[in-house]
Amino acid sequence: MNANRVKKAILWIVGVLFGLLVLLMGLQIAASERVEVVELITLDEQGEEVITRLWVVDDGGFGYLRVGAGGSGWYSRIQQNNREISVTRQGETRRYRAVDRPEKEDIVNRLMREKYTWGDSLIEILVGGRENSIPIELRPM
Repeated sequence: MNANRVKKAILWIVGVLFGLLVLLMGLQIAASERVEVVELITLDEQGEEVITRLWVVDDGGFGYLRVGAGGSGWYSRIQQNNREISVTRQGETRRYRAVDRPEKEDIVNRLMREKYTWGDSLIEILVGGRENSIPIELRPM
């Protein structure tokens, strides 16, 4: 095989892989943003606001966020801020106390699947499952 053919083959493979990556990222964005998304407002170590867009479901009069078993930056900030947060939902910002409710894992996972349908399934595949995820109850302050 000559050097030009090898170069072309490598460029073709890289192009296909790049295209698949862009497609996957586009699907993730579409899955994440097509249904209701709230903005969680936490404070970082310097006291600056950090806004994170998350899914939310309702059960028994409370809203619920969900964090994976491995945690996340936004979940760490909740813990660092004495669990006092703000959430903007439907254009209205309210203060909440975030309470872990691991006993509601099955219910919240089911509600997320029902509300976010194929998007929840796609994200589940990307993150490696929903086992031991932690539902976070939003209690108004």
